[in-house]
Parts: sequence; structure tokens; C-alpha cells
Amino acid sequence: MIIQKKEIRKAKISTYVTILAFIIFILQACKTDKKESPIQEEKDYTTMVFPHLDTKNSRWFYFSSASRPFGMVNLSPDTQIGGAWGSGYRYDTDTIKGFSHIHAWQLSGISVMPVSFTKENKQKLYTDFYSEFSHETEAVSPGFHKLSLSRYAIDVRLTSTTRVGFSEFSFNSNQHKGVLFNLNTLLGPSTNTDGMITQIDAKTLKGSVVATPTQRRPKPIKIHFYVNFDQTIEALEQDPETKNALLIFPDETKTFKMKVGISYTSAENAKRNLEAELPEWNFEQTVVDAQKQWNRLLGRIEVSGSSDKAQRRFYTDLWHALQGRRIISDYNGQYPDHTGNTFRIGQLPLDANDRPRFNHYNSDSFWGAQWTINTLWGLVYPEVMKEFTLSLMQYYKDGGLVPRGPSGGNYTYVMTGATSTPFIVSAIQKGIVDQNIDSIYQALKKNHMPDGIMSKAGYEHNTSHGGGLSHYLERGFIPYPLPEGNFGLHQDGPGLTLEYAYQDWTLAQLAKKLKLNEDETYFLKRSGNYKNVFNPALGWMQPKDKTGNWFKNYDPYEDEVGFVEANATQFTWFVPQDLEGLARLMGGNEQAVEKLNKQFEEAEKLGFTSGDSHEAELHPEFNRIPINYGNQPSIQTAFIFNQLGRPDLTQYWSRKVVDRVFSGLDESTGYNGDEDQGLMGSLAVLMKIGLFQMNGGTEENPEYQIGSPIFDSVTLHLNSTFYPGETFVIKTENNNETNVYVENLKLNEKSHLSTTIRHQELISGGILQLKMSNSPKVKY
Repeated sequence: MIIQKKEIRKAKISTYVTILAFIIFILQACKTDKKESPIQEEKDYTTMVFPHLDTKNSRWFYFSSASRPFGMVNLSPDTQIGGAWGSGYRYDTDTIKGFSHIHAWQLSGISVMPVSFTKENKQKLYTDFYSEFSHETEAVSPGFHKLSLSRYAIDVRLTSTTRVGFSEFSFNSNQHKGVLFNLNTLLGPSTNTDGMITQIDAKTLKGSVVATPTQRRPKPIKIHFYVNFDQTIEALEQDPETKNALLIFPDETKTFKMKVGISYTSAENAKRNLEAELPEWNFEQTVVDAQKQWNRLLGRIEVSGSSDKAQRRFYTDLWHALQGRRIISDYNGQYPDHTGNTFRIGQLPLDANDRPRFNHYNSDSFWGAQWTINTLWGLVYPEVMKEFTLSLMQYYKDGGLVPRGPSGGNYTYVMTGATSTPFIVSAIQKGIVDQNIDSIYQALKKNHMPDGIMSKAGYEHNTSHGGGLSHYLERGFIPYPLPEGNFGLHQDGPGLTLEYAYQDWTLAQLAKKLKLNEDETYFLKRSGNYKNVFNPALGWMQPKDKTGNWFKNYDPYEDEVGFVEANATQFTWFVPQDLEGLARLMGGNEQAVEKLNKQFEEAEKLGFTSGDSHEAELHPEFNRIPINYGNQPSIQTAFIFNQLGRPDLTQYWSRKVVDRVFSGLDESTGYNGDEDQGLMGSLAVLMKIGLFQMNGGTEENPEYQIGSPIFDSVTLHLNSTFYPGETFVIKTENNNETNVYVENLKLNEKSHLSTTIRHQELISGGILQLKMSNSPKVKY
């Protein structure tokens, strides 16, 4: 009996061990599956990003490496520092002129340079400190940059948090070692002056610089910094002429790290930002954390199929859609407010945990956002769209106007019109912003009325005449040239008329939502003003003088004669609110389609862009192009066919544009030098996944137009805080370079007889199946 019990116990133990082993096997399998899930951080999308894209054409705020999404800090090397254009990191220049912590719209600051020196050449360093470098020893990825300074034999590694730059300098020579703070210098769009630096203790500094005003940002702004080193500072010396500062470290030091917290409000907040975001000295972990943050956002869209090059370019485009526009508020929610007569420190509203409810932003214009970030952010990153909307409304609370491109906590009046209106209306129509809608409407309406932002031309800071709004309200169009004279840039009457008419239509949609019937009728009537600048005899939009006479001897292919950064052939199609009405002016849908198709055929000869840089747009060889996907005014044109009953031509031409404009993957190609802080990156993403919104998603339950995806599968991981669905998947069958046409569509296994889909259908989750072929199909 005892033997039998022992045997039974052994058998039970063996059974338990087997069961336990099976459970461990299952858990390990589940763990493996979890690691392979496309939205898990273990899948490194940052390896798919090519940061050097188009860097031969770079401008000050374009390049990014050691930066977080929308980070206040964008720490990277500068090879050119003169002016807003052609500056920052330019790939073809082999000389480093410093490592700046701020590369933003009209903002620059805190340039540093590690140096090695002898006693004899130390003084020379204050004015002669540039160093050559080689791309062969360089490594760049989202959140990280590494290179070697040839002159000094110093290896540099950079990373950051949102508000703190983190640098590591390794010295490979036996010379003296230091870091130069270039506190008084021309730096991209503005000059840094009044540089001050103070040593607090053996390893700590604080200081400030002033970014002087620019044509666009009319007031100076003070930038505060707080610096920690992990090694003892031997001496701090400051040159009496340049006012630059040299920190000297002990000769035995081989490697040291530096953390720089910045703030636009105070030195104390710069310190708080540093202590809150980067209390430790673990450089490798900070790089990992940066990669994780990027991966969480890049992983929202998972693509498969096509080529490795196409996927790498796609994630590079997506990466660009999440930067350029920069946070200016501190960790505690304080921010610079320059909208009034005197500077003040504002405070963002706090949540129950005393954390800011949103960040405040510095941003280039929303000119063209209706066809780019409106759709991408609204669908994939609704939390970002909400933050920007709340930030824009904070400017309204402080200064009385919703801005169209703020910098340094103030208005710049960049570009034209009320470009923020479609963006904010889209956020409301998609349910992203659902509070205080009445007050938001009143704020937007103010911009569309006399003395609102529509009254101002580009960078018109002190008057409200150049926007020509009084003519628009009285005559139904804006004359060209403006009879009152010059007050700012972009006083292009017919182009402004088209922009205002579209923006009025989007505001009418919000009035409709709020059941403000009189306002809806009023702004809908204004939205028809586009008809007043269409010349049926010419077949194009055309300037008029103040008496209503057409501009004489007009050439619709001539660039910037009545149209902002475009010609009439490009801008004529800027009627996203009423394309069928525009087609009727042209003789009907068939005639309009024929006209636009010929424009694409002509534009294809030049690769659909007016040159390969922003400057080339004015060159006579390129500026007569009838469709230009290198700038915003005509980037919607491929999807116009869809609206006029020819989805096959949308599919054909959108694929052609992607192939010629948005498929390159090297330093000399990408966005033709004008990516515009996420706009063109977003456009490329949307065209590649086959989704677009002609009116910017501003009507009730907004409509998406379906194009021709380049991938076999696109999975959108929806934000559960905002949307009920988990994923929306677009699957294509028989997709290749020749099978660009959609033969049939299924939505959740049911036939879908349209090349459009509504917002509620999409955010509820599901599967859209597209069978592709090489034969065009007009009706479904």
C-alpha cells in the first residue's frame, strides 16, 4: 500500500509538472505573439525612418534628429546658420557650426560646441570654432544623432526629452577640453543677443539669450536655459567682445554629459523642466525612451506589401507629419504670452493631478492643412488635433484672435485668410472637440468679419487692410492690385477670394451644426463668391480691378499674378466646397474633367512639381506648370476627378503623383524643399493609403474619398479615447504598379458601391477590401 501511494504521488507530480510545462509554453507563446504585434513598442519603426530625406534642400526648422514628437527641444547640428531658408542641417555642407537646441518656426537658440584646445589657441576659439565632419561616421534616427568633429577628435552623441537636450562628448585627444556656448550669433531666422550665463555650482549653470524680432515674429523673446554636467567644471570664461562663454573641464576628463533644459518663461521653469523630464544620467535609456515614444505614434499605421523602399519612405513621411510645430509651454503648463502690449507668463488649465490639460504650440501656417493634417491627425492622431485646437483657442483668450500661425507666443499673420477655421471645424465635426462649441464658433466668426484675421495680409502686424476683406464683403471679390496700397505680403485678390469663400463655407457648416440659421445662410452666400473671379471667356480664375474689369492681357500660366505662390491654372480648382458648381462654369463635368486631365498630362512632363526647391518655383522653366505638388494650392487636384464622376482618373493620377513626387529616398529629393511642418508629409501618407478629404472634413459626418493605396494592407490603429473601433483595415488584392484601378469595393464583406466612406463608418472599425486591376472603372 505504501509503495502504491508513492507511485500515485509520483504520477500526480508528473501530471502537475506536465500541466505546468504546458501552461508555461502557452504563456511563452502568448508573450511571443505580443512582441510581434505591430503596435507593440518592441517593433522598431524608427529603423524605417530616413531622417536625411531632402536635407540638401533643408530649411531651419525642417531637419530633426534628437527630438521628441513636437518637442520644444530639437537638438541637432547646424551646417548653415544664415537665414530661415537654406539653414540648419544642410547635407552637402561638411562643416558643423554648432549644435542648436531650438529649430522652430521663427525661433532659434542655445547653440553649443564641444572643443579641444591648447593654451595658445584658446582665445581664437571664440570666433573660430567650426569643425568639419564626415557622414561616414554619422548615425541618425528619430531621437538620436551621432557624429565626430574632425578638427577636435570629439565624438558627439545627442538625444532629448520634450524640453531637455542631452549631449555626450567623448574626447580623443590630449588637449584641453571644453564647451563653447555661442550666445550672441545669427542663428537661422533670427539673431541671438544679450547672452548671459552664470555658474551656480561646480556642475550647474543657468543663462538666457534673446531671439530678436523678425519680419514675421514682431517681438523679441527671451529663451532661458538651465544646464547640468556630470563632471566638474574647472573654469568658466567669457570673451568680452563676443560675450560667448567657454566652459573648461579637467584634462583627465575623457567623456562628459550635458543636460540643457529650456523655457520661454523663466530660468526656474527651465530648471523644473530638466528635473521633471530628465533627473537621471542614463543616455542609452533616454535614447530608448525617445524611440519608444516615436514608435507608439508611428505604429498607429501598419503597412505591408509594396517594396522595402516604399515602406521606408512611408514611415519617413509619417514621421515628418508629427514634428516641425513645436511645444512652447513648460512642464507645469506655464507659457509665454506676447499677444498683449507687455509680456506676461500665462498658465494653461490643469487637471486633477495638477498637470496641464494640453500643451501650447509654436506653429507655421495652417495654409493647406485642410488637405493634409486635418485628415491625418483627425483620423490617426485625434489627441494631437485636440491639443492644437485648444492651443489656438488659448491664443484667442489671450489676444482676441484665433491665429493662423503663431510664433513666440504671439501672432505672425503668416500667409492669408482664416486658415485655422477649417482645422477647428473639422475637429468639431469629428467629435474630437466637443465642449464650448458655441464660444469656439464666435471666436472663429470674429476672424471672418471686419478687423478679424481675414482683414490682414501676410505679416501685416499694425493695420487690417491688406487682406482686402472690405472689398470681399462689398463687391464679392478682392481687386488686384489692391487699390489702397501695400500693407503686407500675398495681397493676391482673386486667390484670396477663393480662400475666403472656402473658409466661409466651412464656418457655415459649424453654424448649421449649432442651428444658427441666419449665420449659415449668410456664410453660404459668401462661399459662392468664387464665381465672381471666374472668367468664362478665358476659362480660368482671373484678377479684376476695383470696378470689376478683368485684368488686361492676362496670362493664366504666369506665376503669382493674383494668386499666392501659384498661377491661375493651379488656383482655379481651389473650390473644394462646390466643385460641381465650378464644373458648371466650365460647361459641365465632362468639360471640367477633360480640362483638368490635360493639366495633369502637361504637369507630368515636369514631374508634377515646379522644380526641386522652393526657390525654383519662380524660375521660368518651372513656374508655368499647371499642377504643382511641391506647394499647397493645387495638392487636392488628383482627387477632384473623384468628385466629378471619374474615380478612375483619381486613382490613375494619384498613383502617378506618388510615384514621381513622394517615392524618392535620398538627400536630394523628398518635398522639394518645402515640407511645411507636416503638411506635405501628411499629404504623402494620405495618398499612399488611399484616403483624402476634399473639403477638409468640415461637413457633418465628414466624407473621405477613396483613392488607390500603394500597399497590400494598411491597418489604422484607432485611438480608443476618441473612437469606438479598434482598427480600420484597408486590404488590396492584385495590387501592383500597373493595377492602379479599383475594380470593386467591399466594406465589412458587403459590396460598397461608392468610392467614398463616411467618418462614422471608418471610426467604427472594420475592413475595406479593394480589388485592383489594370482597367479603369467609372461606376460601381
